Amino acid sequence: MRFAPVAAALSLFLVTTSSVTSALESEPDTRAAMLVAEGRAALEAGDTQAAIDAFEAALAVDPAYTPIFIDLAEAARRDGLQGKAITYYREALARDPGNFAAIAGEGEALVEKGALEKAERNLARLESLCGINCPETRALQARIAAGPPARLAVETGEDGASAN
Repeated sequence: MRFAPVAAALSLFLVTTSSVTSALESEPDTRAAMLVAEGRAALEAGDTQAAIDAFEAALAVDPAYTPIFIDLAEAARRDGLQGKAITYYREALARDPGNFAAIAGEGEALVEKGALEKAERNLARLESLCGINCPETRALQARIAAGPPARLAVETGEDGASAN
């Protein structure tokens, strides 16, 4: 009888955890899944606008399917729209706070914007959630180590050589 309260609390925790986990892992609508596959193929082919169009159509069909936001964010990053990508990653995180891909993706987009300190916070969060050997953690570590991309003088507003 000494362990009855502990056992009851543990069983309640396990039931709650399993019900929340199953609620988060919903299957997409079949039309949305087809549009996501089409968008991923377009993204692999380098056609970011077609990918974004397909992902947005999938989101219209199934707005509850969180992975679409991660796909949209990846397409936005490849299109050079890191701010928009961060917004998509944050929407995915609002829906699923433990989504490793969203945490890592947001961190990589932050590095691309030059916000290394914020990206390191994402890295610390990933390390605490999935460890240092997690693929997402290693990818973000490598991206932070590489630093922000070099920018053209036109993008940074620096004066270059004078034109004739």
